[in-house]
Amino acid sequence: MTRPTVMLYVQNLLGIGHLRRAAAVARALVTAGADVAFVSGGMPVPHLPLGGATVVQLPPIRTEDGNFKVLLDETDTPIDDAFRDARRDRLLALFDTLRPAALITELFPFGRRQMRFELIPLLERARGADWRPAVFSSMRDILVTKPRRDRNEEIVDTLNAYYDAALIHADPTLIRLERTFPMAADIRIEQHYTGYVVNADDITVPATDPAATGAVLVSAGGGAVGDRFMPAVAAMIARLPMAERRWHLITGHHMSENAVAEIEAAVPANAEIERSVPNLPALMAGAALSISQAGYNTLLELLAARTRAVVVPYEGGVETEQRLRADLLADIGALEVVAEDDLTAETLGAAMERARARSRDAVPTVDLDGARKTAAYVMDRLGQG
Repeated sequence: MTRPTVMLYVQNLLGIGHLRRAAAVARALVTAGADVAFVSGGMPVPHLPLGGATVVQLPPIRTEDGNFKVLLDETDTPIDDAFRDARRDRLLALFDTLRPAALITELFPFGRRQMRFELIPLLERARGADWRPAVFSSMRDILVTKPRRDRNEEIVDTLNAYYDAALIHADPTLIRLERTFPMAADIRIEQHYTGYVVNADDITVPATDPAATGAVLVSAGGGAVGDRFMPAVAAMIARLPMAERRWHLITGHHMSENAVAEIEAAVPANAEIERSVPNLPALMAGAALSISQAGYNTLLELLAARTRAVVVPYEGGVETEQRLRADLLADIGALEVVAEDDLTAETLGAAMERARARSRDAVPTVDLDGARKTAAYVMDRLGQG
């Protein structure tokens, strides 16, 4: 049987969570029998496991800050109409060459409105294609709530006009789309819950509980929004529980040089600092305790590894999703939360002690099979299931 081609578009602008979740879906699709073109529009990220998917790097774009208003190219120059036109034309030419059986847009149209300049033409091209590819939106569990009704109507209208289904990477027993999207009832296409997508396919929980001898792991995802959190934790280590343990700090590839220098100046001799690692979930599984921000991938990997965890959600700019996700998981007993504005040695230390007292086997059951289920759903819609 011929392997169908799936074109998976993802645009990371600030962190790398969207990119890593999309990579997990790409790997699962390859395993399920698809040829995947992984079309990335953000800044390249090292150590991205794609399982045989083919990377197509568009001219990269990032956001200037957490407000997502100004988009910059790889030279830190604001993009202009000529840049937009060239990137759109390249994307359309790629679609025509690939002739994909399915097109997946990560987050759009629930987010990434800044990319309408190329995605609406791409969706128009897909709708008019003589082979009629299936079109899916791939989205995380929680949206950044949009207060303007016209923006929400735009999302609904785009979904209803161009898409066949919305793939929601969440466990509906924990949270449903309508919790953070007020017009969910107006969406006429299928809303398909896949379960959460865990980025690492090979997380192995150690047979021996690492509580007694494991390191304290501190991480900030891609690092783009960790400049406040991680230097603060680094400066507190000597006053925290487990200060005598080995501490392993992973700053993230996109953390600023100034923040990294601040961390290096603050940590004690028993702390190791790395920019990025290819095996963060394995480090989580072997850690006595994790202290991190609360992005989608980080929290789901912590659950899969059954790691005792304290999270400090990022709440800057317009972001609300990290705090809501962290609070939902805290409510079911999965982890401890310290608000970023309340982060002190005392509040963090108390949360660490509560997390240490938790049994490793007490992590509640959440559906973490979203990557495989996403691939199975897409292949079934393509008649390949």
